[in-house]
Amino acid sequence: MESTMPRGSDPADPALGEPACAVSEGAPGDAVVLTAPSPAPSPAAPSSGEPVVPSSGEPVAPSSGEPVAPSSGEPVAPSSGEPVAPSSGEPDDPGALDVPAVAAVTAGPRPLRLPVAVALAVAAGLALLLSMPPYDLWWLAPVGAALLAAATHRRRLRAGYGLGVLAGAVFLCPLLWWTSYSAGWAPWALLCASQSALVGLVGLGGAWLSPLTDRWRALWPLLTGLLWVTDEAIRDRFPFGGFPWGRLAFSQGDAPTLRLAAWGGAPLVTLAVAAAGGALVALAWRRWTVPGNARKTLLPAAGFAAVTGVLMAAPAAVPLSEPAGDAYTVAIVQGNVPRLGLDFNAQRRAVLDNHVTATRQLAADVAAGKQEKPDLVVWPENASDIDPLRNQDAAQEIAATADAIGVPILVGAVLRTDNDYDIKNAGLLWMPVTGPDLSQTYVKQHPVPFAEYMPLRSIARLVSDKVDLVRNMLAGDHSGVIDTGALTIGDVICFEVAYDGIVRDTVTGGAQILTVQTNNATFDESEARQQLAMVRLRAVEHGLDALMVSTVGVSGFVDTSGTVYGSTAFNSPAVVVHKMNAGGTSTLATRSGPWPEIVAVALTVMILAAGWPLRRRRATIGSDAQNAEER
Repeated sequence: MESTMPRGSDPADPALGEPACAVSEGAPGDAVVLTAPSPAPSPAAPSSGEPVVPSSGEPVAPSSGEPVAPSSGEPVAPSSGEPVAPSSGEPDDPGALDVPAVAAVTAGPRPLRLPVAVALAVAAGLALLLSMPPYDLWWLAPVGAALLAAATHRRRLRAGYGLGVLAGAVFLCPLLWWTSYSAGWAPWALLCASQSALVGLVGLGGAWLSPLTDRWRALWPLLTGLLWVTDEAIRDRFPFGGFPWGRLAFSQGDAPTLRLAAWGGAPLVTLAVAAAGGALVALAWRRWTVPGNARKTLLPAAGFAAVTGVLMAAPAAVPLSEPAGDAYTVAIVQGNVPRLGLDFNAQRRAVLDNHVTATRQLAADVAAGKQEKPDLVVWPENASDIDPLRNQDAAQEIAATADAIGVPILVGAVLRTDNDYDIKNAGLLWMPVTGPDLSQTYVKQHPVPFAEYMPLRSIARLVSDKVDLVRNMLAGDHSGVIDTGALTIGDVICFEVAYDGIVRDTVTGGAQILTVQTNNATFDESEARQQLAMVRLRAVEHGLDALMVSTVGVSGFVDTSGTVYGSTAFNSPAVVVHKMNAGGTSTLATRSGPWPEIVAVALTVMILAAGWPLRRRRATIGSDAQNAEER
C-alpha cells in the first residue's frame, strides 16, 4: 500500500512534497510511525482482539478501530489525522507531522535541509567572529551558538561534525589572520584547520545528543553550554599545549556575563553564553502555526525566552571583589618600534632606546613636578631583545634609567643561554643602584608553538621558508610571582594570559596586582585588543587590578570590574601612570580553581554516554520500520 504526504506537510521545507515513506536524512534510525485505517471486522481475527497482518503485509488495527503503535511504544497518529507530539512533549515541535488518515510509512523527526543547515553554520561562524574584539558585538555570541545548534540538530554524526568545522573555519580563520604576519599563510592555514577541526566537535556533540534534546527539550540550554565548555577545555590543551584563542568568554568584555568570571572563571562565562544560545534554539525550534495549540506553543517559548534573558542579564547583579590593600602608582612604558613586522627583530637596539628615552622623560617630568613618582615602572615583552645580563652596553642603559627614575623597572628581556640557539623570554626586575635582582626573574612558562619554538621543525620547513627565524625558546619552571619591594606582582607574558592555570598560579602565590607584558609588533591591533579582553576577564576573575603593556599597543590598566583606563593607541609611543589598588578578597573563582571546568567536562562525558541508549533505540525503531515497509 502506498500513500504520499501532501505538499507543505514537511516542517523542514513546506515545498518538498516528498513521499511519506521517504527516509529522513537525520540521525540514523529516526523514529518511524506506521498507521493504517481500521478494516472491517474479520472472522480471522482472534478473539483476543490482537491485530493480524493480512497477505498484503500491512499492519491492521484491531476491531476497536484504534491505531496500532509500533512495538517501540512510539506515538501513532490517530485516524483523525491530528499531529502527534514528539517525545519532548511539545506539540509544536517542527518534527510533529500532520499525518493523513491513510496507511503510510512516515519518516520521523527530520533535520533542516542541508543547504539551510550550511547557511546557518556559516552564519554561526560570522556571529561568533563579530562577537569578538575588535568588533565587540558581544550579544552575537549566544546567537552563534544557537545557529550552530540548529544546523547540527538531528543530523548524521559526520554531517554534524562537518557543519561544526565549517562554522569554526568561518569564525577562527579571520580571527587568527594576524598570525600570518609573522609566520606566513601556510602556518596560519594549519592553525585554522586544527582549531576548526576541534570546534567541529561541538557540532558532532550536538548531532549525537539530538535524541536527548528531542525527548527533553528543557535540557537543550544546559547541553549546549556543556558542549562548548568541554570543547574549549580541549582547545586549551591540545595540540602542543593548546591555543585558547576565541573562547566565548573572551567576547564578553562589555557584557553583564563578564561578572560570572568572579564565580567560575572563563568556563562559567562560556557556559552561560552557550546555554543562552541553547535556550534560543529551543525557543525557535517549534511549529508556530499548529491550529488550536497557541497556548502550548507560546508558554514553552516564553519560558525559553525568560531563560535566555536571565542567563545574559542577571549576572549584572553578581557582586565583585573590591581591592582592600593600599594604592600604588604604576607607570607603563610603550616605547614603540621603528617598523612593524618581522623586521622588529632587526631593530633591537632602537626598541631598547625607545623605552629608555621614554622612561627618562618620565623621570624628568617627576623631577619637575609634572607627574607623580611611580612605585614601579613596567616595560613590555621584548623591550630589550639585547640580553642585558650579557651585553654591558644594554645593562648600562637600563641601570642609568632605573637610577634616574629611582624605582624598580620590570624589564621584558630576551635572555641568551650557553647554546646560541636557545633563548628565554623573561620579566627581569631591575633595581636602582643594585641592578638586576635575579631572584625576582620570571621566565615564560608557555612558549607559543610555531612562533617561539618550532615543533616538527623539519616538517614545518616544507610549508614555510620562515621556519628558521623561530628560535628555540626554553620554558620557565615557576609562576611569575615577583616581589618588587613595594608590592608583589603576578607577571604573565603575552599569550599566557589566555591560560587559566598560569594566571591563577600567580594569584594563589601571593600576587597583589596582575601584570601582562606583551609584544604586538609582529601582529596587528585586532590581536592586541583580543588580548586586552582576556586581561579584563582575569581582573574580574581574581578580583585584582591588572595592566597590560605592549611595545606598540594596545596598553592600559583594568580594574576589578573589567573597566579599562588609560588605553593607548596602536603603533605609537606612550607613557601612562595610574593608581592601582593592591590585593583584595579572594574570589570564588580563585578558590575553586579548575573544578568548575572539571565538573562541566565530567557532566558532558556522562551525558554523551547517556545518549547512547536513545540513539540505539532510534536505530532499532528505524530498522524495524524499514523491514515492515519492505514486507
